[in-house]
Amino acid sequence: MRLRKKIAIVTGGGSGIGAASSYAYAREGARVAVVNRTLAKAEAVARAIESDGGRAIAICADVSLSADVQRMIDTTVAELGAPEIVFNNAGVSPSGRVTDISEADWDECLSIDLKSVFLVARCVLPLMIEAGRGLILNTAGTFGIRAAKNKAAYSVAKAGVINLTRSIALDYAQDSVRCNAICPGYVDTPLNEGYRAAARDAFLEQHQPLRGFISAEDVAEMAVYLASDAAKMITGQVFVLDGGQQAGLYA
Repeated sequence: MRLRKKIAIVTGGGSGIGAASSYAYAREGARVAVVNRTLAKAEAVARAIESDGGRAIAICADVSLSADVQRMIDTTVAELGAPEIVFNNAGVSPSGRVTDISEADWDECLSIDLKSVFLVARCVLPLMIEAGRGLILNTAGTFGIRAAKNKAAYSVAKAGVINLTRSIALDYAQDSVRCNAICPGYVDTPLNEGYRAAARDAFLEQHQPLRGFISAEDVAEMAVYLASDAAKMITGQVFVLDGGQQAGLYA
């Protein structure tokens, strides 16, 4: 069990990549705080983990709010112990060009996708520094590497996550705290609810060299590896899991 007795927090843990990663962490022996804005979703994942013999708690929190982030950390410490792994996975993905997207949608995307990573890191880093170990893992995305049409806010937020990941890695390496990012390609999750069937298949046919779908469980496997001792010398890195999309200019 690669994460035996470790304590993990997964934001956006109620569905998709977050739920798959929560299950995977628990199967590898971690005690998991499943965090979601919708409590019922977090509770469903936590119950499933516990029914399989794992240990999990559900926390309702909006990680774009500093007070909620502090409560999330305090609750985890009180019920499970000080977190050694934090997977910042909560996110939204609005569509729109700069002239189309509303200011409210822009602010929400930057707050949930980028500001939350800052808030969580700022809150958990003192605990990790005191313990002399820790991993902060962030979900970025391929649009953070290369922007996509009609995704201005999301592309900007995820590009910010990538450089925030590198900044944290550089600034806290001396404290034995690691920070890495995962950039998934198209994953069939609730975040992509409006982009399925024919449009999805045409996109993958044109842009993803490897045939097939990237699953939330594929991303979770990478999340487990990066949280394990096997990755103890990996920090400041961006791991792309996209079926080959980023390999060339015209995949």
